[in-house]
Amino acid sequence: MTRDLSCEVEIVPAFHDLDPMDIVWHGNYARYFEIARCALLDRFDYGYVRMKESGYAWPIVELRQKFIRPATFGQKLLVRAEITEWENRLRMNYLIRDAATGHKIHQATSTQVAVDMRTREMCFVCPPVLWERLGVAP
Repeated sequence: MTRDLSCEVEIVPAFHDLDPMDIVWHGNYARYFEIARCALLDRFDYGYVRMKESGYAWPIVELRQKFIRPATFGQKLLVRAEITEWENRLRMNYLIRDAATGHKIHQATSTQVAVDMRTREMCFVCPPVLWERLGVAP
């Protein structure tokens, strides 16, 4: 059986998320991804508190985005985060859709690497704690 390594959250852009053109400012999409990423990692009891307790930080080293349609004030959005790699890095794909129509709004991929908090050294293989939390084999 394949483990579901995804999570979807609903976000409704607020007035303060808009730019002068009355659409969601491009920088806010990364915040929406963060909300979905946190919800996903919390499902596996490996959110930021647990990461810190495990001795590892997971900084984002790459974020690629594709803007498809603008999101607007009050529009209900479904933001999906899915873990697609976990052996040597933690890679997640994101998809933002309009909740009413299902139309794609935005898609992205982020890459995170494990950093040993004690030595500040980057790990070239993900630590076993990640695999244990996700319930996957390396």
